[in-house]
Amino acid sequence: MITAELLTELKAILSEEQVVEGENHPLGNSGCVKVFPNTEEEIAAVLKYANETDKKVCIEGSGTKRGFGGLTESTDIVLSLANYKGIVEHVVGDMTLTVKAGTTFKDLQEYLAQHKQKISLDPYLPESATIGGIIASNESGPKRLGYGSSRDVVIGLRVVYPDGKVLRAGGKVVKNVAGYDMNKLFIGSMGTLGVLSEVTVKLRPLPKYESLHLLFFPQGNMEEIRAFAIKLLDSTIEPVTLELLSPALSEKLTGKSCFTLAIGLEDVETSVRYQENLIQSMQPAETDLKILAQQEAQSFWNQFYTITSTSSTNSSSVTQASLKIGVINMDVTNVIKESHLLSDTHNLDVDAHGGLGHGLCQVNLKGAKDDVVSAILQIRATVTKLGGYAVVKHLPFTLRQEVNVWGERPAHFFLLEGIKSKVDPNRILNPKRFVGEI
Repeated sequence: MITAELLTELKAILSEEQVVEGENHPLGNSGCVKVFPNTEEEIAAVLKYANETDKKVCIEGSGTKRGFGGLTESTDIVLSLANYKGIVEHVVGDMTLTVKAGTTFKDLQEYLAQHKQKISLDPYLPESATIGGIIASNESGPKRLGYGSSRDVVIGLRVVYPDGKVLRAGGKVVKNVAGYDMNKLFIGSMGTLGVLSEVTVKLRPLPKYESLHLLFFPQGNMEEIRAFAIKLLDSTIEPVTLELLSPALSEKLTGKSCFTLAIGLEDVETSVRYQENLIQSMQPAETDLKILAQQEAQSFWNQFYTITSTSSTNSSSVTQASLKIGVINMDVTNVIKESHLLSDTHNLDVDAHGGLGHGLCQVNLKGAKDDVVSAILQIRATVTKLGGYAVVKHLPFTLRQEVNVWGERPAHFFLLEGIKSKVDPNRILNPKRFVGEI
């Protein structure tokens, strides 16, 4: 009865084909009714209706982040941005791009490649991840070392507030210093403060040349890996990635089961060649080095962003989880080593990688439910002792009731709570999706 009433009322706002009955999903974050707005005005109308009638709304792009946070199995409305996509403005000379939030990252990069430009972000599952979802979750990959994060790339946002009002934060030019940088308020907020409708980003030119150095450490000596990484970072070499791969992940990507450093270089060819020579001169004894250039390097990363991503579903016997971990950069070696040991102690399939330049790691777990939960608790305890944090960015809905996805509330939680109460007093947007069940 409630679903039928919702369908009728929403069809008065949108056309009939834009409103469908929802369905339950094992990852939760579902809804009784799913709507597909085509314009910003329609997004605003749906939110205004929900706010006035106290209907809860779950925001969705393509669903790649469905298992990230959320203690609500089903809301009233799923607001999908699948139809809200396309390029609004591209100023080639200024190297800026304004795009609708539902546009997939792959579509954007393919379009920009025609102009020898790109967005300097490297999300997982780029063929289906939307720019809105990437920004809302502040997602980044190994190239964060050279590229930075969403907070470094985004220069402007249009956000639809829960009451239907539209806010413009930042601008459309790179040099914009007027007032507070409101963009950072919404980046990483998991859609709990508003619906991102348009995103303006600064671009960078495509590199003239690219290579990837795979440095294999058959002995698995972590002190040797740390010493080499410190020496490299203290040199004139400017890698875009300095990523440590666990033996299991290395075997899937390279065929060699050992701790492996993936060192990415992007620049003009002469600069890359110069840095390649430096790396070879610094190569530790008893290590193996393999260099991939151009298409080979790109193929490696294309495979990496797919193989290191968790699928959206889980079978009855196999549970998948993914953790985002942040530590002091050289403590990454401890995290990756500890993750590698979990495969034996917990009988799990474990893929792990982490950046020795930025300190962010991802650990993917696959196995029996109880073993996955135990491993999450163990690795979080290890990371806490290192002074870091561990966020579970993918987990089935039932297990998110047992495992605290975000960890303990931070000291500044009262600020987050205050902002949420001010912006969304009726708490209709992505309920219980963020830190401390905001």
